Amino acid sequence: MKAIILNLSAWVMLPIMDGFAKYLSSTLPVLQITWSRYFFTIVITLPIMLVFFRKNLTWTDQPKLQLIRGLLLFCANILFFYSISIISLAKALTLAFIAPLIVTALSPFLLGEKVGFRRWAAVVTGFIGSLIVIRPGFVELNLASIAALGTGVLYGFYLIITRKLHDADNPLLTLLLTGIVGAILGTMIIPTVWVQPTITEWYMMFAIGFFASIGHLFLILSLKYADASKLAPFSYFEIVTNIIIGYFFFSHFPDNWTFLGLFIIISSGIYIFKREGQIKSNYKVN
Repeated sequence: MKAIILNLSAWVMLPIMDGFAKYLSSTLPVLQITWSRYFFTIVITLPIMLVFFRKNLTWTDQPKLQLIRGLLLFCANILFFYSISIISLAKALTLAFIAPLIVTALSPFLLGEKVGFRRWAAVVTGFIGSLIVIRPGFVELNLASIAALGTGVLYGFYLIITRKLHDADNPLLTLLLTGIVGAILGTMIIPTVWVQPTITEWYMMFAIGFFASIGHLFLILSLKYADASKLAPFSYFEIVTNIIIGYFFFSHFPDNWTFLGLFIIISSGIYIFKREGQIKSNYKVN
């Protein structure tokens, strides 16, 4: 029960971060918003780690993978924040939900995992769901929708590297290093686009870092009480929070096509999660 509560709490906090980012995108550059997400994540996370989890802060044996992982998430964040500056939170997140499908599609090549016909069918079905959302040829295909899809692709690669690091590094260390990579990259870029924020905007920028760091910390803590495969379907609760925030704060509500595409993508993702769980269980028995 602890695992579910922590996991669902994370999927409430992370969309709140997205809501602040979308609101700020009307006055601040996307790169500046992305920088704030990482800078304030370090400001919040580092003291927590040093006080409560100091024993877990041993240096990584995979610095190159940690660097690539941090770079992928940083770029994914830029694309996602750009997409939600133009299209609704729900539509952007729906398209980004192709990430688990990307992981499955690339697993045979990058992780050496065998993917059977049924999971390949689920991947294809999920991609059809994403095409239903963007409806190329029926509505104008904009850069924001492409950026949201790009977010899903980059996040898929990010998840693959996370799998590789799972047994090598402590998840808390991985969280901290990812934040450091993003903060350094953002600080290098930020002088070229900086817009002086108001006091209120500074508070919102801090809130982005706060909800990002606490949300990811809750995700990591939830894995202490349950396997990732069992918790994975709960990640789709994020779309519920996103729809609520979009409706009440931005007057956005998904159209029927988005709901249909969302249903197909989520169904495909959940099937893949369940199928992977069955395969792992059978492997352990044998």
